[in-house]
Parts: sequence; C-alpha cells; structure tokens
Amino acid sequence: MSRVRFEDILERDGILVYKTKGYSMRPLLRENRDIVIIEKKQPGKRLNKYDVALYKTGEKYVLHRVVGVRYDGYDIRGDNTFRLEDVHDEEIIGVLKNIQRNGKTINVSDKKYMRYVRFWNCVYPVRNFLHKGRKALGKVKRKILKKSQKTLDNSL
Repeated sequence: MSRVRFEDILERDGILVYKTKGYSMRPLLRENRDIVIIEKKQPGKRLNKYDVALYKTGEKYVLHRVVGVRYDGYDIRGDNTFRLEDVHDEEIIGVLKNIQRNGKTINVSDKKYMRYVRFWNCVYPVRNFLHKGRKALGKVKRKILKKSQKTLDNSL
C-alpha cells in the first residue's frame, strides 16, 4: 500500500489539512493538537518574510517559517529551532494559511497572530544566546562529571 504524498493532495485539492507532528514550531504549533491548513504554493509566486512554508527534504516534510528572503531562495527555521535552512522556491510545496485549535481558526493574516510572529522573531537573538549558554553549561557539566568519575574509578 503506497503512502499518500502531501504534494499529490495539494496538486489535486489545492489545500492540505493535517494534524501537526514534531516540536520545531512550538510554541505556535503543538504536536497532535493543532490542525494546519496549507495552500498549494503558486508557481512563480514568492513567499514573504514570516510566511510558514511546507517543503520536503528527502522523504520528510518540514513546516518552518521564512525569516529571510533572498533573490535565490529563503532562510527558514522553525520557531523552536536555531539552525537556518537554505530553501529554494522549487522545494516549497505549500504555505500555511490557517491553524485550527480547540475549535477556533487562527488566520495567518490576523493582527494578533502577526504580533506573536514579530515578537517571537524579535526575541530570537536572546533565545539563541540562552540556548547556546545552556549547551555550553551542559558541556562543562559533562566534563566535570567525567573527570569526577575518573577520579572515583582511580581511587577504588
């Protein structure tokens, strides 16, 4: 039995509706809770900063936000990630239009949604700094624990 591909659904229906998986778009999207409505990307139409693009990398579908628009593609990352991805127009198959949560529809052109998007991206440098600091502290902690374990092993 073959799996239905998102791009086939978008080609056939023009929209795709599915429940989200993963944590890369938190806090906006919650796994197995929120339903997203994706529209097929129109050929030749460019995305804008803050659009949420659906694209495919290998066999995996990714729904991440455009944080930079270049003449040859886009800088994209999840709201809960720190690594930029280089994505080109031909890789993008759809664009987020609505989110359904608890029976309510959130439209991506809604002013409250756009305030969230701008705020979340404005505080990205602070979030990134804290993320890197936490990673560095984790490395130091592991080094200390490893050293302590060696000392303990040698004394036995």
